[in-house]
Amino acid sequence: MDVVRPPGRELNPAVIGDDPVSVSRRKSRAAHFGAPSSVRRTIMSSSLSKELRAKHSVRSMPIRKDDEVLVVRGQYKGREGKVTQVYRKKFVIHIERIARDKSNGSSAPVGIHPSNCVIINLKLDKDRKAILERRDRSKTSKKSEDVEMVDVSPMPL
Repeated sequence: MDVVRPPGRELNPAVIGDDPVSVSRRKSRAAHFGAPSSVRRTIMSSSLSKELRAKHSVRSMPIRKDDEVLVVRGQYKGREGKVTQVYRKKFVIHIERIARDKSNGSSAPVGIHPSNCVIINLKLDKDRKAILERRDRSKTSKKSEDVEMVDVSPMPL
């Protein structure tokens, strides 16, 4: 049964299943900055280096403490180090040896957004290995090649 809607009241084309996705800038920003920590984890993902991408067949991963990263954008471009803190509340990561001196003489870590970094060495534990195994692109693409066509002729009566 077709539902008739007045002009301008069509369904949003960005609806995925039962989870409507807004195209409104205001609502998108509210969803982004009001996201819970579990969602911020995926927002705070970094690309993998070309070597890691070839090895694991995965393009990006959520960043975590003890990953080694290379900063590829911004004032600290070219610097690399180990992630010392993932600050989900501020959407930034702190990297060892990237700090600024404060007026009182102490140093403070500089927050860098994970999208401006490339992961050059992953800290792998069993959970992270399981994620890489599940997301491996090379395995999913081979499944379609395994299908074999069989000739089915109609049975005589």
